[in-house]
Amino acid sequence: MTDSKKSATLTVDGDSYELPIFSPTAGPDVIDIRKLYGTAGVFTYDPGFTSTASCDSTITFIDGEKGELLHRGYPIDQLASKSHFLEVCFLLLYGHLPNGAELEDFETRVTHHTMLHEQMQYFFRGFRRDAHPMAIMVGVVGAMSAFYHDSTDINDEWQREVASIRLIAKMPTIAAWAYKYSIGQPFVYPRNDLDYASNFLRMCFAVPAEEYEVNPILSRAMDRIFTLHADHEQNASTSTVRLASSSGANPFACIAAGIACLWGPAHGGANQACLEMLEEIGSVDRIPEFIARAKDKNDPFRLMGFGHRVYKNFDPRAKVMKQSADEVLDLLGIEDNPKLQVAKALEKQALEDPYFADKKLFPNVDFYSGIILEAMGFPTSMFTPIFALSRTVGWVSQWKEMIADPQNKIGRPRQLYLGETMRDYVDIEDR
Repeated sequence: MTDSKKSATLTVDGDSYELPIFSPTAGPDVIDIRKLYGTAGVFTYDPGFTSTASCDSTITFIDGEKGELLHRGYPIDQLASKSHFLEVCFLLLYGHLPNGAELEDFETRVTHHTMLHEQMQYFFRGFRRDAHPMAIMVGVVGAMSAFYHDSTDINDEWQREVASIRLIAKMPTIAAWAYKYSIGQPFVYPRNDLDYASNFLRMCFAVPAEEYEVNPILSRAMDRIFTLHADHEQNASTSTVRLASSSGANPFACIAAGIACLWGPAHGGANQACLEMLEEIGSVDRIPEFIARAKDKNDPFRLMGFGHRVYKNFDPRAKVMKQSADEVLDLLGIEDNPKLQVAKALEKQALEDPYFADKKLFPNVDFYSGIILEAMGFPTSMFTPIFALSRTVGWVSQWKEMIADPQNKIGRPRQLYLGETMRDYVDIEDR
């Protein structure tokens, strides 16, 4: 944020007030209203905070009109195709791409923190067998503060660092164990000789009765899913983490709050909604019917996984995710899976239809990630936990940035009160 050399004039009841304007390195200018209430006695009204910058940040930038997503200035498509998840984690956390020694040290630290405290098994066993994996993740991540007291002091820079590594390292184990518990299989412990994505797949799908070999194509696809969901600016769950953090809450509680927010179907459940839509369509011959319904303004049906609230052109993550989807489907085959057959045919027909091209309704990252996870064998109940696993590094990076910001103060949104004005209490016998 540069020093303000521009200003805006606000007139309230005949009185004028000069408001500083700050210019970012990218994106629209921002009007500084921090002193507005003190000087003019008014608040701004912005439900959903869609026109309000709640913070300044150096981590992620999105230009929805251009279809641009940058992490520390690097385009997401370059990172997803040339890098890997833990390298992107380093970039988000520390602000630069690591050299060889830095990356090796970081990967070692993460790898050697993947195990959970053995007593945490009892937390999993305390849930009902049919508990949703996200419910388990919210509870277990929040409970980490009861086990790792040496990394809860947010004013200690080293403790913040330890908490960051622990969260990134242990989240795959927590997600995998939540899945194993939900299907009644024994927990599989992490292994230090496997990479991050391969370790997660093994913990999800291995059983004690036989050896499990991780297919490198599936591991690479999983790594890309993690990378493409690592951070997405000030979305609902990230803002939740920041707001919880502003009170001084410990990092595990704040990330648990982010997971709870992500659980909402309007946020983290988009790829699950895509699969449910494909199931509703049912067969390839019914696709024209549903495409026609999607074009009908009077029909409530919408093609899930097409278009994006933020990206007004194309989702820059989708191209790389499509490549992974094609590789996974080619490896595993789709002949016996009607849902995946429908997905491929729907993608083809929608992309060839001028209606969707004119409205820039292209398949987004959720469409392709849902296809990949379905093909790998994950139930839809695991889609959002995998999203939470991926986004943890983004939440942690935003949390660390906020805690270190000298401007940090507890969040306190204002309101437009429309309730009753002051009135006297009426005794019950007189009501």
